[in-house]
Amino acid sequence: MAAQSLQISSSLRPAFQSAFQAASDAPYNRICPHATLRSIGTQKLQKAWLCSCQARSVVGASSTSFFGQHCKPRDPQESKLLRRGKRVVSMVTTESKSMEVGSRAPDFQLLEPLTGKTVSLDDFDGAPALLVIFMCNHCPYVIHLKKAVKELTDEYIRKGLSVVAISSNSVKTHPQDGPDQMADDAKQLGYDFPYLYDETQDVAKAYKAVCTPEFYVFKKDGRRPFELTYHGRFDETRPRSGMTPTGKDLRNALDCTLSGRQVTGQQLPSIGCSIKWHPEE
Repeated sequence: MAAQSLQISSSLRPAFQSAFQAASDAPYNRICPHATLRSIGTQKLQKAWLCSCQARSVVGASSTSFFGQHCKPRDPQESKLLRRGKRVVSMVTTESKSMEVGSRAPDFQLLEPLTGKTVSLDDFDGAPALLVIFMCNHCPYVIHLKKAVKELTDEYIRKGLSVVAISSNSVKTHPQDGPDQMADDAKQLGYDFPYLYDETQDVAKAYKAVCTPEFYVFKKDGRRPFELTYHGRFDETRPRSGMTPTGKDLRNALDCTLSGRQVTGQQLPSIGCSIKWHPEE
């Protein structure tokens, strides 16, 4: 069954995307939908994938390529196998894209739902370093790290670090990530940093963010805008891995940045749920 044989009208795409996203925590990104099989069957997911590819003009899609290289996980440890009878289906998540070290922090002016205030990049101008986190409320990869992120940020804020978190998920498809829920989350967890709502998703696009969580570390460079020193993962732990999050990778980046040294070690991409983009109108 080739992608060209499936027809999906533009008027149906928002409904299709909403249904597809509701079936998975990480079903969709700009390359192909990375889906878990939870509430829909394998054949339905294959058909949905092909419809999605056609809707976004992905060339060379076929019913077999769903289980082939188009959705092949780039990180072997992120491939979880779900057995259904004799069939093994690969579940993959979204991997962050590269924002080059040395890039300048894009500006933003976003609402903080907890206080009702608008927060901008300029508000952190006096800090020696800034940690920007793209996250949300519902993603299992974020939930896995929430307490560890709180502990780590509390520790490094005392060392002079500034922190800001941003949620860019569409409330049209994921109302649990809306401003009211964000305010409740920030209050319950006692964040010592602003948790901002990127309603237009323009800030996520400016930072090339594609998944939650994603971590960016910037250093202050004289009077110029913040300069990126690290874009990568929190650590190697994953939900249901049985490992306790330590933030090893991010800690190394923060220690190097705050001490004025170049970040050492490999910058491995963050892996998590895809940002839930607004449905096409």
